[in-house]
Amino acid sequence: MSFNSESKRLSDHSESAKPLTGIRVLAVEQFGAGPYGTMFLADLGAEVIKIENPTSGGDPGRYTGPFLLGEADSEYFQSWNINKRSVALDLKSGEGRDAFRRLAATADAIVNNLRGDQPEKLGLDYNSLKSLNPAVVCLHISAYGRDNDRKAWPGYDFLMQAEAGLMSVTGEPDGPPTKFGPSIIDYMTGMTGMVGLLSCLIRARQTGVGCDVDTCLFDVAVHQMSYAATWYLNHRHVTGRQPRSAHFSVAPVQTFPTHDGWIFVMCMTEKFWASLLDALNRADLAVDERFATFVARLENRAQLTSILDTEFRKKNTEHWLGLLSGLIPIAPVYDMEQALTNPFLAQTGMLREIAHPSNPSLRILSNPIKVDRARPTSAAGAQLGADTDSLVGSGGIL
Repeated sequence: MSFNSESKRLSDHSESAKPLTGIRVLAVEQFGAGPYGTMFLADLGAEVIKIENPTSGGDPGRYTGPFLLGEADSEYFQSWNINKRSVALDLKSGEGRDAFRRLAATADAIVNNLRGDQPEKLGLDYNSLKSLNPAVVCLHISAYGRDNDRKAWPGYDFLMQAEAGLMSVTGEPDGPPTKFGPSIIDYMTGMTGMVGLLSCLIRARQTGVGCDVDTCLFDVAVHQMSYAATWYLNHRHVTGRQPRSAHFSVAPVQTFPTHDGWIFVMCMTEKFWASLLDALNRADLAVDERFATFVARLENRAQLTSILDTEFRKKNTEHWLGLLSGLIPIAPVYDMEQALTNPFLAQTGMLREIAHPSNPSLRILSNPIKVDRARPTSAAGAQLGADTDSLVGSGGIL
């Protein structure tokens, strides 16, 4: 089946996958965390209206290369702003503020990802809007929060990975501290914010009373330390960088070289360990005291790695995937090209095309959520200020 026909088949019933239809969200946002999170709301049917400052050219993501889409748009911007509308307002002007307040009176939620000192100054918090709209929920996504001495600090994903300790546990032991490739803290903060927002929207619909709800990049980054943080807080155990992207406490869970590439193997249970040994015809390792238990395998991981390296190098990646897939948790280690041309993505509907004024067949990733087995449909994010006239009746950009 072709890419286009598969995409059409998977989208035929996608309109039913819009459970947030009827929800209006105003988003004063730019770059990653806010736009990524509100994109999920838009995909799932909410009317998400980006409020963009025309004096500064709107969301800076519109101009982030290398792949631009005409004037004031880019593939970078579209990656986080699918299905959104755009209203151009200068919230620092009286006219722009008035127009925003008229819109806010009709909204279910207000989202911003500004510095922590800005929402109150710009009238984006619940206290500023409750007289207009008692049920409105105001989500604030900032770098460091709104209630501490860093509230006015700017901040970005990579800084959070650095300070929260995440870089200290990422990379090879003999290499420098390393950040995660994509902006994972932006994405996680955006999704954390959406959980808070939707929870408070449910309550507001029950009580008629909205609220402020906050999250920040720093708090989310620290929270990603998870069980490693718990180990340190209770036992002063310092988790360090592991060789071969290995698990902190279970072996063998890591990458292994094949004859022509790399695979990732995860024997998270004794069952998977036994299945691996059976497939490798290495029953001798099952009775080897060095590898007889989880604790023993972790203590002797270097020796175990050497043995398994020898085994896996005997055959190519395709062989090992054919032998072990479905038997134990295993995956090929792909580069960008291999990952995005993987036939499984087309089979599952994770790739699709949308029409954009500068590219009628713009290829994008689909939303990873399905509702009744259908993925929501996608449309290109609006051009800067495209909805200003229709939504605020300004007769022009304010």
